[in-house]
Amino acid sequence: MAVMTYREALNQALVEEMQRDPDVFLMGEEVAEYDGAYKVSRGLLETFGPMRVVDTPIAELGFAGIGVGAAMVGLRPVIEFMTWNFALLAIDQIVNSAAKMRYMSGGQIGCPIVFRGPGGAALQLAAQHSQAFESYYAHIPGLKVVTPSTPADAKGLLKSAIRDDNPVVFIEGEMLYNTKGEVPEEEYLTPLGLADVKRQGTDVTIVGHSKTATVALKAAEMLASEGISAEVIDLRTIRPLDSETILASVARTNRCVVLEEGWHFAGVGAQIVDTIQRDGFDLLDAPILRVTGADVPMPYNKHLEKAAKVDPDKAVAAAKRVLYMA
Repeated sequence: MAVMTYREALNQALVEEMQRDPDVFLMGEEVAEYDGAYKVSRGLLETFGPMRVVDTPIAELGFAGIGVGAAMVGLRPVIEFMTWNFALLAIDQIVNSAAKMRYMSGGQIGCPIVFRGPGGAALQLAAQHSQAFESYYAHIPGLKVVTPSTPADAKGLLKSAIRDDNPVVFIEGEMLYNTKGEVPEEEYLTPLGLADVKRQGTDVTIVGHSKTATVALKAAEMLASEGISAEVIDLRTIRPLDSETILASVARTNRCVVLEEGWHFAGVGAQIVDTIQRDGFDLLDAPILRVTGADVPMPYNKHLEKAAKVDPDKAVAAAKRVLYMA
């Protein structure tokens, strides 16, 4: 296997899919001349030219709409938002056009489009640039929502998203672009809708996605040093949700903690808790606990920002509570 960064894995996925299918093209702010705000599209303009790697004005609603129209006539656009915070300006095209087109046309008109870019908090970008919007889009019938945590998953999931015949919201962890990991050298696809057991355990299940999957793994290491065996589930895809993998894990551990970067109210974790208590209530030996971002706009002050984020210490404390050790 090759070792590469999360951003390099995403770049490889784009290159491979654009080489495979001439209908795939990339469009967004600074994706061409500047190689992308996070350098995910490095080298694509030189390889594929300006007809397939298209710089746009700062007009998210406009270029998202162009992408939807292109998808409706058979192309496979990849629309890059500089950040998912800016995609709020395009939410009408994502929710009212892309998500509903196949349904409203009785299956006559598809919309194979990927909306992608960084989401969640980075470091001291404050309230308007530090938001995790997975639960917004997962609420919408017709959208698939993908949140990879590793380079291997980022590549495999993006390739699957581009080939999918439905609109896909692909949210990349803003703090994950420089993280490194092993990526298979042969071509592969990671199926949408399939969670991954990142670490096996027997005492408690910790569920996370994107950045919180990495938090869960760190928490599991800390718990292991105290003789506690935590199983870590990386959702990878929020919608469709892999309920079977979650329930199978809870059947092994009988306890569960759910981590998410977003706010507590109506978050992704609430859906997971509902799934477990509805379909696996008798498996539980303790109430499920959720660890989420603080229910406030993200502070700019670095100490307050740290206090507002999910971290391994908070995950460990929750795991000990469901084990009745705290």
